[in-house]
Amino acid sequence: MVSDGRTKACGILAGKVALITGGASGIGKATAELFAREGAAVIIADVNAEAGEASAREINDEGGRAIFVRCDVTHADECRRVVEKTVECFGGLDILFNNAGVTRRASVIETTEKEWDWVMAVNVKSVFLISKAAIPVMVEAGGGIIVNSGSGWGLVGGKAAVSYCASKGAVIQLTKAMAIDHGPQNIRVNAVCPGDTDTPMLADEAEQLGQTHQAVLAESVHRPLGRVGRAEEIAQAVLYLVSDASSFVTGTTLLVDGGGLAGSG
Repeated sequence: MVSDGRTKACGILAGKVALITGGASGIGKATAELFAREGAAVIIADVNAEAGEASAREINDEGGRAIFVRCDVTHADECRRVVEKTVECFGGLDILFNNAGVTRRASVIETTEKEWDWVMAVNVKSVFLISKAAIPVMVEAGGGIIVNSGSGWGLVGGKAAVSYCASKGAVIQLTKAMAIDHGPQNIRVNAVCPGDTDTPMLADEAEQLGQTHQAVLAESVHRPLGRVGRAEEIAQAVLYLVSDASSFVTGTTLLVDGGGLAGSG
């Protein structure tokens, strides 16, 4: 065992153990850092070993507690293994942030079957697989908290993003169904739905669309807050959903998009 993840006595997540998928960069990395500052022991799961190891090292260098576990969240055996490693290293699992995600910017005609399957596997199947492994651990401990990463485009449609929109809509409905099933076991399940956020994924989207990163950022001027979000701002929303401040919140979607969808209803 690396250390007892339930012994640190400061921060609103003191003594909690949190598993974050896609934790090597972007929103996942920002959330891992925030959780660690708030006292949680953090397990960073990602396919990018170099970035994941660096993220864990940065947290530990700042006095937090983190380990990296390479995990392809589209495979059941790897999902089970990362949950087992979490329990082995830190003694339990209190918080799961299903954050791993990918995007393919294309219409139905342009999207290949392989691309469709890839987006659905990373964005939806992974939530099912990790949660399936994590929930029994939480039930045995008397409860837990799960946050799934949705999107504003899981609530409304978006241009040239059919697989992504479909996957995030599925995540939102999966979240609601999980909340109903596992509320009686003291497990809260919610979704955070970011709008455009300045992360490596947004830069990748710009490249797919043949645009520059700066051009995509500039498009945000027409939104109510006049900018895209920062990964740290989404992390703060996730922190709310896993904290006692949201103790009566389950089965909901928290939209964090700078007002981007405020006029779409």
